[in-house]
Amino acid sequence: MLENKYTAVVKQDGDWWIGWIEEVPGVNCQESTRDELLESLRLTLGEALEFNREDARRMAGVNFEEALIAA
Repeated sequence: MLENKYTAVVKQDGDWWIGWIEEVPGVNCQESTRDELLESLRLTLGEALEFNREDARRMAGVNFEEALIAA
């Protein structure tokens, strides 16, 4: 099984921690602590990936094949 790794870009901005996942547009969060931010990014990333999977399968319709690839 492939283990996907993603890069979180995080910074403190005043009282808030803000962050983005480099590899997945639209996955960004803001929290009051760094640990909370990293957890929110993990959860949001997981939700985005699952949504994308479901969307791709829905668009493919029936009789499709899945193939693992690495970049």
